[in-house]
Amino acid sequence: MTGVARTPASRAKAQAQGVPTEALGTFGRYAGPATLILSSLAEGEKHGYALTKDIEEFAGVRLAPGTLYEALSRLEGQRLIEALESHDRRRPYRLTSVGAAALKEHLATQRRVADIGLRRLSGHWGLV
Repeated sequence: MTGVARTPASRAKAQAQGVPTEALGTFGRYAGPATLILSSLAEGEKHGYALTKDIEEFAGVRLAPGTLYEALSRLEGQRLIEALESHDRRRPYRLTSVGAAALKEHLATQRRVADIGLRRLSGHWGLV
């Protein structure tokens, strides 16, 4: 999926809520890592290593440090996350309200696509 809000109606709804309508769509190859990071931060603030471990646990994916920090930088630049004050070398991040709304819209879009794909596999290929 390339955008957070794809249809005119969902785009207008997202804009009314202050959600960047192309928030995750502008990431290209970083859309996957961005989704994983935002999903991890939806549970609470975390620093880079904690994000990596959480994502590995819930998604079975290990993000390379370069991928993680590039995506964090992009997410912070779009105000979907924010860095918190750190008292040691670890820098914690948290999800913003705009980031939470963007993640919700993005995941809803992914769910719709997954549901259609699964129905089509079931109907045409008999895979349930």
